[in-house]
Amino acid sequence: MEEQRPEKDEREIADCRMQTEDSKIAPIGTQTGNSRAPLSWWTAAIIVAVILLLAAFSCDSAAQTWIAQHQSAPWKKFMRAVSHYGDWPAHVALGAVLATGAYLRGSKQWTRIFLATLIACAFAGAAARVLKVATGRTRPSVATEAGWNSLRFSSKSNAFPSGHTAASTAFFGTLTLAAWRVGLPLMVIPLLIGFSRMYVAAHYLSDVVGAVVLGIVSAVLVWQFIQTRLSGRERPRHPPHNCK
Repeated sequence: MEEQRPEKDEREIADCRMQTEDSKIAPIGTQTGNSRAPLSWWTAAIIVAVILLLAAFSCDSAAQTWIAQHQSAPWKKFMRAVSHYGDWPAHVALGAVLATGAYLRGSKQWTRIFLATLIACAFAGAAARVLKVATGRTRPSVATEAGWNSLRFSSKSNAFPSGHTAASTAFFGTLTLAAWRVGLPLMVIPLLIGFSRMYVAAHYLSDVVGAVVLGIVSAVLVWQFIQTRLSGRERPRHPPHNCK
């Protein structure tokens, strides 16, 4: 027994040293060595988003013309259904059901993921609503000349961006960041919703592209916030009391 005690003490000292070193490490994303990486990623993302938006604005008329030339009764009926059921209430209901199911099954990870999709969806929807009112862009279906009018609460002047597309992109974008094998194939849903909004003359191409950008930004911000909070909770800040 006395011969085994020194070996046990050495193991405890080694464990204490490892825990002490871990306690000195900052949460993910706060290390000085990686501080420039997120900034460069955000800069590149902003440049790409601006380029896509400018291209979409320049293609608004062409996209509307193409859609008008390819209208059909069956497709319009289908797109109206997609547009109707692709709004935020359906996403909230889906997220709530999935989060409840994961919680009942005892999966903390998936419960956290589905709650994150709901938060991102709500964030994107609220941001889209603010932008809609602030820009006051008339919808393609309005029989007047298209224009931008600030502070318009009428739905006829709430085209930019598409709230349906923003909420759906944020929802499934968060799921993709959390589990890309599950979420990435489902990203076709917000794309289909965005196309349906153009098909029923509720939005221009630039409205949909802007909504996709807003949804992706919302998903990234929400998921990074949750990951940072979790890494801060799970990583010990101070060594245990017995490591002195």
